[in-house]
Amino acid sequence: MSSKPEQEKVFKAPEFHVKNWIDANGNKTEAIKLSDFKGKFKIVYCFQHWCPGCHSKGLPDLKKMVEALHENKNIIFLAIQTVFEGHDANTYQKMVETQKQYSLKIPFGHDAGDDGKSYSNMMKNYKTGGTPWFIFIDKHDNVVYSEFHLNPDAAIQFLKELK
Repeated sequence: MSSKPEQEKVFKAPEFHVKNWIDANGNKTEAIKLSDFKGKFKIVYCFQHWCPGCHSKGLPDLKKMVEALHENKNIIFLAIQTVFEGHDANTYQKMVETQKQYSLKIPFGHDAGDDGKSYSNMMKNYKTGGTPWFIFIDKHDNVVYSEFHLNPDAAIQFLKELK
């Protein structure tokens, strides 16, 4: 992750359209919207429960960033299970288990598409390429990073330097 996003890759973040959420304590909560975090920098981690790379790399990297930046109230972390295959394995309950397994005190969403068995809305709207996937949305709601690969140490440094 470089300290400056490539301008041609920056685009306006669409609304999330994720219906099922749990809060930082694992309790079912109202749908979270992008507009809930105006003026904040948002980190959105997309995963599937059955994704080996999500468990070996993505979730540990997310946890490292959350722990390093948890005191910064201008940075919001969200995790969304963006189901695009294996709908029977990547369930709402598996999303709840993933939050507990990694002791991540951040909101988690479950997005299995509008009908519960198609591509997730996040994947369609944010044009993600699978899982694990990190999306960085700046305080003006511009997507400034959307990639499979992430160097968590570089990301932490970048986020610490934000004004």
